[in-house]
Amino acid sequence: MYERKIKEDLDCGIVVAMKVFGAKWKPCIIDAISRGIKRPSELHREITSTSPRVIDMQLSELVEYGIVSKKVYSGFPLCVEYSLTETGESIVPILMQLNQWGLKNKGLVKKINDDEPVETSRCLIHA
Repeated sequence: MYERKIKEDLDCGIVVAMKVFGAKWKPCIIDAISRGIKRPSELHREITSTSPRVIDMQLSELVEYGIVSKKVYSGFPLCVEYSLTETGESIVPILMQLNQWGLKNKGLVKKINDDEPVETSRCLIHA
């Protein structure tokens, strides 16, 4: 098992927040679930800029941290649905502020990344 050489400062709120939802696709997953997308296949269709495997891994981490809850229905085929916990819901306004900041300042980033291919995703599209 991997052991960090430098311990994380889990008394710092920013470090904690980045650990929980700082991965590239976690904010998009939280946003999609907040808009009513509940099944893994729906998330895979919604977030097309990465692989289903990455989405599933980050979704599992969100479940582990108590941001997302997972409900498994018995039967065949197996049905799984995800929803935000109360803690997960509390992150949504923060993500909306990040989205507003990003939209306001996207010109800065576009100017620097002008020659790079465009990645599109439907995350954080609601106001």
